[in-house]
Amino acid sequence: MSDLFKKAISLGVGLTIVSKEKVEKAVDELVKRGELAPSESKALVDRLVERGEEERGAFKTAVQEHVQRVLKDLKVPVQSDIAGLEARIALLERRVAELEGTSADAAPAPVSDSPGSTEELIKDTRTD
Repeated sequence: MSDLFKKAISLGVGLTIVSKEKVEKAVDELVKRGELAPSESKALVDRLVERGEEERGAFKTAVQEHVQRVLKDLKVPVQSDIAGLEARIALLERRVAELEGTSADAAPAPVSDSPGSTEELIKDTRTD
């Protein structure tokens, strides 16, 4: 049985991208060649599919963690950083409007996403 299991595992190489139908087809081939008893085929398919799902989940988690590390190393701001800055900008716009004697409703509209507009209006005050 251990030799059969090794063959099944070798079938499962790259299982993270193989569909259940492909696994079933490969196991059916083992049954046709007499390397696997028909009664064991469903259990093997289930184990291989389950293992594939586990590997897919582990792979997804590893990729997400790696991306998060890279983004942190590159000092890319996270959503909470951006939300905090947006709140500060809104507060500053209200204060400027008060100092200028205008209402906060008359404050300028948010800057569009056009290229270059952000760099012209925001000064980098980081000290790192």
